[in-house]
Amino acid sequence: MNSKAIAPEYQGELRTVLGVNSSYEEVLTKASKARRGAGSSLEQARASLAVAEAYRRLGRVEEAGEAWRDSYRSARRTGEKAAMAWALWSGGTLARQCGTLPLARRLLTHALDLAEGSGDRVAYGYCLAGLAETGRIQGDYAAVGELHAELLAQARAHGEPRHIVWALSGIAQMHRNTGALDEALEMFEESVRTAAAGDDARGHAWSMRGVADVLSAQGHPERALELLSEAEVICRRMDLKSALAYNHKMRGNVLYRAGRYESARSVYAGALAEFRAMNEPRGAALSRLGLVRAQYFMGASDASTLDELNALEREVARIGLRQAAETIRAFRARVEAPERTAERTRP
Repeated sequence: MNSKAIAPEYQGELRTVLGVNSSYEEVLTKASKARRGAGSSLEQARASLAVAEAYRRLGRVEEAGEAWRDSYRSARRTGEKAAMAWALWSGGTLARQCGTLPLARRLLTHALDLAEGSGDRVAYGYCLAGLAETGRIQGDYAAVGELHAELLAQARAHGEPRHIVWALSGIAQMHRNTGALDEALEMFEESVRTAAAGDDARGHAWSMRGVADVLSAQGHPERALELLSEAEVICRRMDLKSALAYNHKMRGNVLYRAGRYESARSVYAGALAEFRAMNEPRGAALSRLGLVRAQYFMGASDASTLDELNALEREVARIGLRQAAETIRAFRARVEAPERTAERTRP
């Protein structure tokens, strides 16, 4: 395995001055300077790609959209299929982040076709991974489970710590969501070790969030909260706005499972505000769901809870979040159950 993770989205001269742990404010500054000084369309495409990725990770989605389109237009002028594939990969990833999953699939599929014909193995791997992650987020585990495993095998064969972390985390998340907690914990912990060994701070933060989730589900909330605090430090240091918001949403989940509803409500509300500020509807919907459930156990009426759940069900259906839809249906059944007791003590 390579001793250190790399960031292949930083290309050309930027590859020599930016790395996987560069803060996104630093990436934005250096990539914007490179874009202004670009001497060719290919240089413009590469710089705009880095600008797009910095804006995306900072939660500035409108600027990210403009930048990846500029990257694609510049790449198309050169006829470089790999550069066009990278630009569309960025656009597809942004679309997934913004909750427009059908658009994400279209862009990533087109990117994959371009990458396959370009000879750029890494671009092809990233586009394939993007499609796999989109399917996983939608809950289409049957379709993407084998793909995740294939990508993990490829990443191990080529010694790519960043992709190993991604694939391990994706498989672990599917185990987590289907109730195989021991398997999920084992893979998330391997992901943490791999990220640490590869000096991949971002992957380390995301993997710790996964470990915290499983530990919380296994009844260890305090250790879960400690891990989330450690991950939050990394998110803040690297300006990972989206990852930080998901960290906060997970903190809300841990508090909710522990029956600390007032604290959970406060944290969910903060995460919801963060997601709305960066126009990230998937995170916003998940935070709203947590908020509704916490408020229910704090005494919200059945009627108001059901109204919120109905609105949320329409939203997650629009985005295409199967796992969230199942959670909503299960919670609605609990609220509507005639045998439900008046006492609300545990989720």
